[in-house]
Amino acid sequence: MSEGGRLFKFSLPFHVNQHSLKSITMYISGILYSLGLWLMIDASLFSKTINASVVHVTFVDWIPFICSTFGMIVVNSLDKVQLINSNNGMGSGFGSNLSQLQWQARIVLFIGFSLLAVGFNGSVLVLVLKFLIKGFTDFPTVKMGTENVGANFCVMLSCVILWIVSTIEEDNSLAL
Repeated sequence: MSEGGRLFKFSLPFHVNQHSLKSITMYISGILYSLGLWLMIDASLFSKTINASVVHVTFVDWIPFICSTFGMIVVNSLDKVQLINSNNGMGSGFGSNLSQLQWQARIVLFIGFSLLAVGFNGSVLVLVLKFLIKGFTDFPTVKMGTENVGANFCVMLSCVILWIVSTIEEDNSLAL
């Protein structure tokens, strides 16, 4: 490669293949989601078997994880082409003439990311209201609440990684 065709002054010690990078990051996304699911299952098993306190994991603790999972499904099931392309070739702002399908796709995307935010914020709310305010700050007990927050964070991070990877096109450009 000539010096004029470089982006940086230094070269990478290895060659990154576009297809393998995309595959690896998709696997990382799956690993993050499964880690989040395992954290919720671990908190539930700990709560029902060896928990010595009066606080247990109930359905209320699972609601934020379910919201995050639905948000991830909604966000990553959208056709990204409908979000990017415009009919008239102009910009995609509020003043442009977007088709009805594009507006529906953007509204559904907003709902999906809102579900992700509700899931994460709900898990923080459950941690604060169920554990911290009531004085259950001992490590084994508060661990159930922190695992809930960690699970929702893993699902949210998994969704964002999968979204970014799925919008990378073959010419190494990021089409958001």
